[in-house]
Amino acid sequence: MTRVRIDLFVSLDGYTSMTDNTPNNPMGEDWGRLTAAYTATRTFRERVLGNTSGTGTTGLDDSYAAASFENIGAEIMGASMFGLHAFPDDPDWKGWWGDQPPFGTPVYVLTHTAPRPSIQMQGGTTFHFRNAEIEDVLAEATEAANGLDVRVGGGVSTARDFLRAGLVDEFHLMVAPVLLGRGTRLWDDLPALDLTHKMTTELADSGTSHVTFTR
Repeated sequence: MTRVRIDLFVSLDGYTSMTDNTPNNPMGEDWGRLTAAYTATRTFRERVLGNTSGTGTTGLDDSYAAASFENIGAEIMGASMFGLHAFPDDPDWKGWWGDQPPFGTPVYVLTHTAPRPSIQMQGGTTFHFRNAEIEDVLAEATEAANGLDVRVGGGVSTARDFLRAGLVDEFHLMVAPVLLGRGTRLWDDLPALDLTHKMTTELADSGTSHVTFTR
């Protein structure tokens, strides 16, 4: 059965997205602090950066990173995660994921600029652009996933929309041992997932807490 999954980074004080974003630094000045444990993993280096040298951490952080790529048949993301806001007037802009994005599935990009042509990339990724209710996009992504799971990749606004609508079956949080004091707060106005989902917590050697809510 297809499940809807989210993996998200959050600080100890509950912030997820950064300030000071620019086209050349799209995730903001604090992104490196928030994601340090994840980007150090072997899985991240192989799956996202294409580094097959075998370097990178292989502990609990890497296990969760590897699990985030397993059994995924389709992806949903917001326009910012694709990078539409970086070069909105460039018809040749294909996002900032490179020629071979790390998805390998159909990816549905939520954007008010749709309709626009789909973009087929190397490695099995095709970006589709949709301006529709998230329930309708999820139904299309679920059909495309063909029995595998649908991952809601972010950013935080998109993740919050799916959480608020009660559409998420598994929500994995990587709680970094940092205090940001700025950005977008994750939990404001969201339902209490501890009442509807089973919660588990594991602490990695990096200091990252892996908190998972499973329906």
